[in-house]
Amino acid sequence: MAAAVRKVGGHVPPARGTRPRNRRALILAAAAELFHRRGYADVGMSDIAEAVGMGPSALYRHFRSKQHLLMQVVLDGVAPVRDALARSAVEDPDTVLRAVVAVTLDHREVGVLWQREGRLLPAAERAEVRREIRAVTAVVAGLIRTARPELSSEQAELLAWCGLGVLLSPSFHHIELPRPEYLRLLVELGRAAVAAPPAELVPMARPPAGLVLRSRREALLTAAVRMFAEQGYAGVAIEDIGAAAGIAGPSVYNHFESKGDLLSAAVTRGIEWLAMDMTRALAGAADPETALRVLLAAYIRFAAEHSDLVTLLLTEVSHLPTPARHRARQAQSDYLMEWVHLLCAVRPEYATAPARIRVYAALTAINDVARTRHLRDTAGVAATLAAVAGAVLGLDPVGPPALSARS
Repeated sequence: MAAAVRKVGGHVPPARGTRPRNRRALILAAAAELFHRRGYADVGMSDIAEAVGMGPSALYRHFRSKQHLLMQVVLDGVAPVRDALARSAVEDPDTVLRAVVAVTLDHREVGVLWQREGRLLPAAERAEVRREIRAVTAVVAGLIRTARPELSSEQAELLAWCGLGVLLSPSFHHIELPRPEYLRLLVELGRAAVAAPPAELVPMARPPAGLVLRSRREALLTAAVRMFAEQGYAGVAIEDIGAAAGIAGPSVYNHFESKGDLLSAAVTRGIEWLAMDMTRALAGAADPETALRVLLAAYIRFAAEHSDLVTLLLTEVSHLPTPARHRARQAQSDYLMEWVHLLCAVRPEYATAPARIRVYAALTAINDVARTRHLRDTAGVAATLAAVAGAVLGLDPVGPPALSARS
């Protein structure tokens, strides 16, 4: 029996030595899949060349560097969403929503490419990607204001970010449903996100930096979290972390044996922090709905105050040594399943897979907003996120969100 031919990026690789007309498209599709599955740092140009049946030297005739290829992959990831939204000029918002959902299910790598890999681009290219993403968000915000003219432009923009986060959330998991059911569910969740009642949004001055621990270990850990989140684990040397923390030379090794130990300590801290929030929510609640609402508020606060740690947990766990990576992945899975268990207790009509999709959608919307500084530094965002996430989870509304000093 002939061996099955493995598709890459949805395409069958051409035979080596052939010159298919769509070679550039094949390269981009293969790179997108490999970057999504393995991460940019762990993919070489030779891996991409092999996936499309060509030699590395021929690949460089199409893309001058791996960074140039990443740039095109990320922009190509934005393009199908932008093209689906272009229909908004002639079609109703619900039709546009369905078109975008179809695109995000057909291109499940898009969210990861935007959020995880796009940050690894050089500053100029990163700014270009950011402009593209903001242009997409502006179209969505315009649709929302058309449907809800009472909203301010800031409220519409925030809901647009939340809605796109919901629609792109399948990029961050592998849960499957029959396609018609998946389409219906994501359309429902996207509609719920953009229909949520936003709080009043007021620009908020960043609070002055408080006192910090004198511990050199803490200084190193703080610098490592920030730098891993901004530049990626592979793009940071332990000497750079030491310099950022004001610790020169080999003194770094008095506190951490390696860069990997720094990453492991940071990931463990984030996971344990979330686990403690979970424990407190369950211990202080008389029923699952109360626990879920307390947990939701705690996660929003955690994401807003520790956005770099959120980024690290989403993007850098794959760089841990195998045993530590398995433990971290299991801990993350256990944490998410506690959310699902609570949600199914509140909404027993939900099957497990759709409940998991709802949880991922709610948390992805929170994460995307928390990692976007101009949104994060606005009073009223936390209350709005609670309303959006509650709607996505299917919780009954508790009244209009109120403005608070730290929301």
